[in-house]
Amino acid sequence: MKLSRSCSLIFLGLALGLTGCRDKPAEEPQHPRVTVQKVETGDFSPRVTLTGDVQAQVHSDLSFRVGGKIISRSVDVGDHVKANQVLARLDPKDLQTNVDSANAEVLAARARVTQSSAAFVRQQKLLPKGYTSQSEYDSAQAALRSSQSALKAAEAQLANAKEQLSYTALVADAAGVITERQAEVGQVVQATVPIFSLARDGGRDAVFNVYESLLLAPESEQAITVSLIDDPKVQATGHVREITPTVSAQSGTVQIKIALDKVPPGMDLGSAVSATGNAQGKPGIELPWSALTKELREPAVWLVEEDSKVRLQKVKVGRYLTGEVVISEGLEAGQQVVVLGAQLLHPGMQVEVVDEAKAGLGQ
Repeated sequence: MKLSRSCSLIFLGLALGLTGCRDKPAEEPQHPRVTVQKVETGDFSPRVTLTGDVQAQVHSDLSFRVGGKIISRSVDVGDHVKANQVLARLDPKDLQTNVDSANAEVLAARARVTQSSAAFVRQQKLLPKGYTSQSEYDSAQAALRSSQSALKAAEAQLANAKEQLSYTALVADAAGVITERQAEVGQVVQATVPIFSLARDGGRDAVFNVYESLLLAPESEQAITVSLIDDPKVQATGHVREITPTVSAQSGTVQIKIALDKVPPGMDLGSAVSATGNAQGKPGIELPWSALTKELREPAVWLVEEDSKVRLQKVKVGRYLTGEVVISEGLEAGQQVVVLGAQLLHPGMQVEVVDEAKAGLGQ
C-alpha cells in the first residue's frame, strides 16, 4: 500500500514537470550584431606634406669665354656680388701677345695707306697734264683702296684680340649670390666650363621633388602656405609656377616650383621649407581598418545583403592611411559594408545591424 502511494507521487511529479516544460516558450536564436557603413563613392585627395628648399627663380652658371690658367679668384660661395663685378681672372700673357701683334699690324697697314694715298694724289695731279697714263692712275687708285681695306681688316683683328683679352676677366652678368664654385686658382680650364653658379636677386621659388603618384593638383588660384622647417612661424604664401613635364631618371620624381609672393626675413636661399597640399583626386571609398579582412590572400570586406545575410566581397586597396584604407575597386555606391563585428562572420550568416554603441553586445 505504501509502495503504490510512493509510485503515484513520483508519476505525479513527472507529469507536473513535463507540463511545466511544455508551458515554457522556446528561446529565439541570437544573431551577431554588426555596424555597417553605406558605400559612398567620391574623389579621394589626401593631404600631402612636402619638404624642399628655397631657390632663385633665375639660376645661371658663369664660365670664361676663353681657356687658360686661373691666376686669381675674388669671391667664394655665399658671397653677394654686384652686376659686372670681377669674380676671377685668367693669365692674360698669350692673349696680350695677340693684342700686341694685331696692334703692330694696324700700324703697318696705316703706313701703307699713307704711302698709297700719297702716290694716288700724285697720279691725280699728273693725269690732267698728260705726264702719266690712265693705267698708272688706275693702279695707284687700286693700291689705295687695297691698303684701306687691309687697314680695316687689321683694325677688326685688333678689336677682336682686345675683346678676347677682356674675356680673361670673369664678371657677374647680374647681381646675386654665389651658390657653387667649380674651379680653383692654378687650375687650367677650358672655355664654357662652369666656374661659379649664381642665384640672381629677385624672385624666389620653393622647390619640391615628389613622386608622380603624389603629384599635387594642377595649377590653381589657391595660395599655398610654405613654412620654414627650423621655425614654422616663418611663413610665406605662393602659387604653383611650374611642374616639370618629365620624371627624373635618377630619382623618379617630378619637380614642383612654388613662386613665393613675398619672402620673409629668415627664409634665405637654401633654407629647408615644407608645404601641405592636396594630391590629385582619384575615385575611392574610405573605410576604417576594422572593415578590411581577406579571402585567402586577397583583401576583402563583408557586405550585408537585403535579407540581412553577409557575403565576402573581394576589393582592391588603393591606399593605406592612418586608421583607414581607401578602396579603389570592388564596391558600388549604396552597398553596406560591415565595419564593426566582423570577427566571427561566415558567408550566409544572418546578422543584426545596430549602431556602433551596441555593435559588440551580440558577439
